[in-house]
Amino acid sequence: MTTGRHPTRARALFATVNPVVFVATGVIVAVFVLFGVVFPTIAGKVFGTLDAFITKYFGWVYLLAVTCFLAFLLYLVFSRYGRIRLGQPEDRPKFGLLAWFSMLFSTGMGIGLVFWSVAEPILHFQNPPSGEGGTPDAARQAMVYTYFHWGLHAWAVYVVLGLSVAYFSYRHRLPLTIRSIFYPLLGDRIYGVSGHVIDILAVFGTLFGLATSLGFGAMQLNTGLHQLIGLPVSHWVQVGLIATITGVAVISVLSGLDRGLKWLSVFNLALALLVLTFVLVLGPTLFIVQFLLDSTGTYLQQIVELSLSTGATTGSQWQKDWTIFYWGWWIAWSPFVGIFIARISRGRTIREFIIGVLMMPTLFVLVWMTVFGGTALHAELFYEGSGIASAVAEDTTLALYVTLERLPLTTLTSIAATLLIATYFVTSSDSGTHVIDKLISRGSKHSPRRQRVIWGITEGAVAATLLIVGGAEALNSLQTASITAGLPVAVILVFACVNLQRALQREYQVEGVKPPWG
Repeated sequence: MTTGRHPTRARALFATVNPVVFVATGVIVAVFVLFGVVFPTIAGKVFGTLDAFITKYFGWVYLLAVTCFLAFLLYLVFSRYGRIRLGQPEDRPKFGLLAWFSMLFSTGMGIGLVFWSVAEPILHFQNPPSGEGGTPDAARQAMVYTYFHWGLHAWAVYVVLGLSVAYFSYRHRLPLTIRSIFYPLLGDRIYGVSGHVIDILAVFGTLFGLATSLGFGAMQLNTGLHQLIGLPVSHWVQVGLIATITGVAVISVLSGLDRGLKWLSVFNLALALLVLTFVLVLGPTLFIVQFLLDSTGTYLQQIVELSLSTGATTGSQWQKDWTIFYWGWWIAWSPFVGIFIARISRGRTIREFIIGVLMMPTLFVLVWMTVFGGTALHAELFYEGSGIASAVAEDTTLALYVTLERLPLTTLTSIAATLLIATYFVTSSDSGTHVIDKLISRGSKHSPRRQRVIWGITEGAVAATLLIVGGAEALNSLQTASITAGLPVAVILVFACVNLQRALQREYQVEGVKPPWG
């Protein structure tokens, strides 16, 4: 009797799995991980060469595409299509505004904001793409560059994919996967080879993006704990941190979106606002407020110029190292973040979706970056020997902690910042697990919980394996490979805009009649 149950259990465990996507993804993950582990130096050179080639010859594609995505979304906000609901006419949002914003923000870039809020403005301040570094003008421009990389353009990438997936899945009852946005173009062929390739690419970017983030995040957490309690900095400590984060994330996954991830995301946002308020009040408050207005005005004045700046006449490496790198990274992460945002946005209108996912996070980003980055820049400009710039040049993971040392209650705020980093990584791992499960399970709403546990553990295992054997070098190679995958994903995003526009036009061509794929 016992032997007869095993096939049934196996079938039940993988009842919703798309075997083609599952097997192909497993093979790709195994090959890339083995390559990065066994030959980390060679892998770094191969992926680095490929990345340099794409950056040099196709960097302009990233710049133009992301600019067009933003323009397309602004057009939709003010168009007649803005009132169309992402779902059936009777559908209403499942999550309130606070929970919705908390989850989309925690997933989108919460951890990155903590990591780069001080490091990036200081790096631009020291080494601007043009002009002299270390000056008041360099400080303002450094903040503008940071706004540019983390503001409207970054969120526009996520919104384009999330909006398209939500529209075709909820309004026309197609699977909650990326292949669904191609239905107007491919028809039922989305269930064949073409659709499999699209979802495999999405799983690839999601899994490797999360694995590299877990690895680098463990390094930053290790640095923070070393600063706080003297915990040794080593790969094995970082593996332990990955295991802990993965374990908490798996528990959250088992709790579901309504409980685990929802309340953890709300806690993240509350803690982030608490730390933000503390630094704003006890830091150079007047300078921060004035700096926010100055930098925002300059950002809005320069946004078109920055959007299309390729450095063609100067041969500037800065655009390649910063802007094009960021655009490739946001695009590579868009399947993960976009699908998750779509997952929690059923019942909202197109206008509400765009404003909520594009405008509101951008405003938060401007304030957050100015409070932390502005505090660090104020110290560099007005207090000789502050040491923040030199610390960032030596180790970017120290940037936030060195800045907090210039404020009262350093230990308390450092503990809060470290806890914030940890919880953001839990929410990223949790939401990523939900997305991978959707992609491999044909968008099913009722996949077995054990199946989601497997994907969650896999993310942590990949990151831990790379850290143990290849260290930061292997993680860098995997990160470069993920960003390289951003080029075909950029093509997918272009088709998402085209197909969404066609579908919206069709809705208005025949009043009250849905498109033929509805």
